[in-house]
Amino acid sequence: MMIRPQQRRAREHAARVGAIKRGDTVVMSSGMIGKVVRVEDAEIGVEIAQNVTVKVVKAMIAEVRARGEPAPANDAKA
Repeated sequence: MMIRPQQRRAREHAARVGAIKRGDTVVMSSGMIGKVVRVEDAEIGVEIAQNVTVKVVKAMIAEVRARGEPAPANDAKA
């Protein structure tokens, strides 16, 4: 049985967001990057600057980077 790539990506994204833990770095759909300081059922607390924490709905997380994982290199030239 073939699974559509979009469904597979959505399932993988849901698994990554479901596995978020304290200390992970996340990229939000708004483009802001922060460190996870608190994990709740539907929301997470993200520190975006020193002593600045915001609540974010888990569905708005675009990318999850493990603790200490570097940002992907942008070697593509336009």
